[in-house]
Amino acid sequence: MSLEDRTTGALVGAAVGDALGGPVEGWTPEAIAERHGGRVRGIVEPFYKDDWKTARPIAPYHKGDGHVTDDTLMTHALIRVYDKVRDHLDAYAVADHLVPDLMTTPRWIPELEAEALPLQRIFLAEKWIVARIHYGHIDPREAGAGNIVNCGAAMYMAPVGAVNAGNPLKAYEEALDVAGAHQSSYGREAAGVFAAAVAAAYKPGATPESVVEDALALAKDGTRSAIEAVCEVASRHDDFEDALKPLREAVAPFDTVGPDYRKPSLGARRPSRLHAIEELPVALGMLLVGRGDFRHTVLGSVNYGRDCDSIATMSGAIVGALYGEGAVPKEWSAEIARASKLDLHGPAASLARVTREVYAKDLDRRRAHDAAFAAVAGPYSAFPGDNPRPPGRTSGSDDLSGASSRGDSL
Repeated sequence: MSLEDRTTGALVGAAVGDALGGPVEGWTPEAIAERHGGRVRGIVEPFYKDDWKTARPIAPYHKGDGHVTDDTLMTHALIRVYDKVRDHLDAYAVADHLVPDLMTTPRWIPELEAEALPLQRIFLAEKWIVARIHYGHIDPREAGAGNIVNCGAAMYMAPVGAVNAGNPLKAYEEALDVAGAHQSSYGREAAGVFAAAVAAAYKPGATPESVVEDALALAKDGTRSAIEAVCEVASRHDDFEDALKPLREAVAPFDTVGPDYRKPSLGARRPSRLHAIEELPVALGMLLVGRGDFRHTVLGSVNYGRDCDSIATMSGAIVGALYGEGAVPKEWSAEIARASKLDLHGPAASLARVTREVYAKDLDRRRAHDAAFAAVAGPYSAFPGDNPRPPGRTSGSDDLSGASSRGDSL
C-alpha cells in the first residue's frame, strides 16, 4: 500500500467512525440496543428521531444520518494547518493558524446544517484554545494547563501520526507539543500516544498487536496502565458483543468520569498521573477484538457507548492506516461524505503531499546534522552494517539516499 492509500484510509476511517458513533454518543450499550432494537450495524438516525432540534441533551445538533461531529471538523482543521506550514507543527502553529481558522472562517457544519464558524460548534474544551491563546495571550506551550482533562486533544491527532508515518516516537513528541496548547496531564499524554499508534500502523507488516506494543513503549503513567489493563482483557475476545462489559470494567479504575457518563463524578477530568482518558485504551482494545477488521473494530467502538464517536474515530483511523482505504466500507464512506457535504478525500490527498515534503525536509536536516556531527566527532556510520567513512570525509549521500529509498517504500 502507498503512503497515499494509508493516509486516505486513516482519515476516511476516522470520519466514518465519528459519523457512526455520533448518534449514540453518551448512551450505555443497553440503551443503544433498546433504542435500535439491537446493536448498531451502520449509519442510523438521530437518537430522538425528528425531535433532534429540541430534545435534550442533544439539541440543537443533528447527530446521525451520516453527519460527522467535531472530531472530524477538528481533524480537518489541523490538516489545514499542515497545509499552510508544510512542516512539523508545534504549539505556536496552533496559535498562529488553528486558532484563527476556528474563529474567523465560516465552514459547513453538518450537525448544524448550516455554515458557521467552527468555534460555534466545538465543545467548551476546544473553545478553551481560543479563550486562552487569543483572548488570554497565554504562552501557547502552556495554554492547555487548567482545561478539563478529556479526549479533546487526542481525538484530532491522527494527522500528526500520518505526517510521521512509520515513526511513532516522532509522532508522540510532535503531538505532545501540539496538544500542549489544548490539554495537560493524561489528556495531553493520550494525544501523543494516539498519534504514535497511527504512525506505528504505517510500518510495513504492522498488525493490531504491534500497534499496541508501540503505543505501550511510549505511554506513561496511568495511560500506560489503562492500555495494558484493557488490552490484556481484549486479547481474550474476538466478538465485540462479549467484550463490551469486560472492557468497561477494565478501564473503569482509570476513568475519572464515573459510571454515569452524563453525570461526571466530582473528580472528573482533573489532572492526575494515575488516571487516563477512557477513549484511547478502549479504542486500542477494540482494535485487538476486531482483529484488523474495520467493521468489527468500529462497530464495537460505536456500541460501547459513552464517548463512542471519539472511540470509533481513533479505532477507525488506526485500522485505516493499517490496511488502507480499501478496508473502509465504501457504502459508509460515500454516504457520510454525501450527507455531511464534505470532501473526505481532499484533506487526505493534501496531507499525503505535505508528508512527503516534510520527509524531504527531515532528510536535509539529517544531512546537515550528519555533516556537523562528523566534523566534531569524526567519521561514523549512519546505519548499522555500513562501513566507517574514511578520515576527513563528511556525511555522504550514499547513506542518505538509502534512507530515502527506505522512506519511499511507504
